[in-house]
Amino acid sequence: MKVLVLNSGSSSLKYQVIDMETEEMLVKGYFERIGQPNSFLTHKVHGVKHKFEHQAKDHEQAIAFVLNRLTNDHYGVMKDLSELAGVGHRVVHGGEKFSDAVLINDEVIEEIKKCAELAPLHNHAAALGMEACKKVIPDIKMVAVFDTAFHQTMPKERYIYPIPYEYYEKYGIRKYGAHGTSHDYVSQRVAEIIGKDRKDLKIISCHLGQGASVCAVQNGKSVETSMGLTPLRRSSYGK
Repeated sequence: MKVLVLNSGSSSLKYQVIDMETEEMLVKGYFERIGQPNSFLTHKVHGVKHKFEHQAKDHEQAIAFVLNRLTNDHYGVMKDLSELAGVGHRVVHGGEKFSDAVLINDEVIEEIKKCAELAPLHNHAAALGMEACKKVIPDIKMVAVFDTAFHQTMPKERYIYPIPYEYYEKYGIRKYGAHGTSHDYVSQRVAEIIGKDRKDLKIISCHLGQGASVCAVQNGKSVETSMGLTPLRRSSYGK
């Protein structure tokens, strides 16, 4: 079973195809400058990078070109799209609406757009990628995975800020956290490496990348994180 994983930016598109039976990454790529002059695709398959100068005026055209590469005799990893079991979309912010991965439909896309004020650089772009996929490959199931979902288990006294409570009620101002997919995976992997059940452990997970955050995982659940209201605002750990 093969799954296409997409991470849509405002003018970019990152992707991988994973063979879920072997957990092998078959191909990865990065489409840059979508909607701008001189857009191009870097497509790496079998350890070899290929660069394609291709004008894509929007995400729909970019995704169509990527799918063409994936099924190409020379650069592809599948004979046709019937080998594709589904598409996974990484979404930065799910607010309080999403506490787990969900199948994507029109309602889900609209809710993702509503959360865009909390992650304006990310959520609108993710929605663009989903809408483009619906047009190009309408019969394939799609799933949204949220960076904030893992932190929805934080107790209220840890995600409510010490400011007037009406700001939370009216505007949803609270700690949401970020990098949840990373903290979830890392804490689970730690448990596997030491041969214990994650539900019996207390783990401090550190995500270090283009963004950075720390998460306290107790009995398999996020109970505190250093990231705050949006992916761009950090709060002091423990507050």
